[in-house]
Amino acid sequence: MIVGLVVMITLVVIRLNASTPQLALPDYITLPNGTRATAFTQTPSWYAIVTADDRILIFNRDSGELTQDIRVTSRP
Repeated sequence: MIVGLVVMITLVVIRLNASTPQLALPDYITLPNGTRATAFTQTPSWYAIVTADDRILIFNRDSGELTQDIRVTSRP
């Protein structure tokens, strides 16, 4: 039982220390240089990318043009 508990704790520690996997975006999306995506969502007319530097980039789905760049700030 002790060995099982040690194995479980070890697996939890390994899992928590694992690096976050890189988000795989569709091929038709081109991000500005130096931008790393952390989340992606889409609708029939636009798609949005949440970036590692706390911005939301909204693109026109038909043209791929960046239509909005929203900076996300936290409230104190």
